[in-house]
Amino acid sequence: MLKLYNTLTRKKEIFKPIKKEEVGIYSCGPTVYWYQHIGNLRAYLFSDILKRILIYNGYKVRHVMNVTDVGHLTSDADTGEDKVEEAAKKENKTAKEITNFYLNLFKNDLKKLNIIEPDVWCKATEHIKEQIELIKKLESKGYTYKTSDGIYFDSSKSKDYGKLAGLKKEGLKAGIRIELGEKKNNTDFALWKFSEKPGLRQQEWQSPWGMGFPGWHIECSAMSMKYLGEHFDIHTGGEEHIPVHHTNEIAQSESATGKKFVNYWMHLRWLIFKGEKMSKSKGGIYTISELENKGFNPLDYRYLCLTAHYRTQLDFSLENLDNAKNAYERLKKIISELKDDKKLNQTYLKEFEKAVNDDLDTPKALAVLWNLVRDKKAEGKYQIIKIMDGVFALDLLKKDEIKIPAEIIKLAEEREKARKNKDWKKADELRNLIRKKGYIMEDTEDGPKIKKL
Repeated sequence: MLKLYNTLTRKKEIFKPIKKEEVGIYSCGPTVYWYQHIGNLRAYLFSDILKRILIYNGYKVRHVMNVTDVGHLTSDADTGEDKVEEAAKKENKTAKEITNFYLNLFKNDLKKLNIIEPDVWCKATEHIKEQIELIKKLESKGYTYKTSDGIYFDSSKSKDYGKLAGLKKEGLKAGIRIELGEKKNNTDFALWKFSEKPGLRQQEWQSPWGMGFPGWHIECSAMSMKYLGEHFDIHTGGEEHIPVHHTNEIAQSESATGKKFVNYWMHLRWLIFKGEKMSKSKGGIYTISELENKGFNPLDYRYLCLTAHYRTQLDFSLENLDNAKNAYERLKKIISELKDDKKLNQTYLKEFEKAVNDDLDTPKALAVLWNLVRDKKAEGKYQIIKIMDGVFALDLLKKDEIKIPAEIIKLAEEREKARKNKDWKKADELRNLIRKKGYIMEDTEDGPKIKKL
């Protein structure tokens, strides 16, 4: 019985899909104007674990992820420059070159981290028609108004605006979140922004209200409903999305359709670096490629993320990552020595299921795995590890390919020659020399094997 924590109700709930044995998930994807750092990537590891656990429970999952390639301004207050336009100017490239370049890097990072790609990638620039239609629907129902810089959603007309974040409209004063300007209420937000000087932006479109581009929030509503329907199962994102982005998604979607938008809202807590949220503006961040350059395997980072529950902040440091790397390597080494006895250890399987189905409790599930591999009396380890790794995705049974240096191979060949000549003294000397250089020789029925210490 799978239980998930729902931000909307502030409690764990037994998961019940809208359609039997089918689940629709929408995940807030990247704004592709820069590298995705490891703080960003923790969110996608979380949604990957969620998806894998749903699949483990027998559900057919349809996963949709947006790609924000227009409309995300430098401020949540609907002001500032478009992040993609800004990056294009800085790098002297077209907006499309910028977004394609950083999207490809992001996809490569997902592959390195064993994250399953979504079934649908949806770019905001390829769904302008759907966004305009959704704004027209809101306009026809009286939820919009026009200012000198765009079309805005009137949050005062949304009967339960702010329910996701626990906001009370009457308690919000102008200036607490954003400056009012021409807005009627400080929680109102842009659905469509007018181009200040049409023809100057690289990405702008004609609309019933004038030349411009979509607001950030309308993109997710239009695209999620296109691919998952007006009412779907799960929406994921980081905790920073709760008070503004996801609150606005709910308001505009439910106002347009008159239906409940999403059943389960799931949010990941931040990756913390030196006591603060890891972000580009704070500095001191790492990409996966930078961690690789420091000698880490991307799966070392995946292992680190699994050691903390998604609803707890995770403190990141290179020291913490190094500890995770060592633990992961120890685990792999123990598992590499196991043989498949074709049995299934039901006791440990039940403990694992209980952990992952209790709101994706990966730290507890990892503890079950460690108990299993350390249990000298347990049978059926190999097959259970194979099942567990369908969720962990740590390549636990994959044999690491170690490139043996030519020097070591030559020494091994000399040792083998000495053994055939029954020169045991020389064979032992060569074996010890090989060991000093970080490798061991194992004499097996199939001949000598070289392994790294």
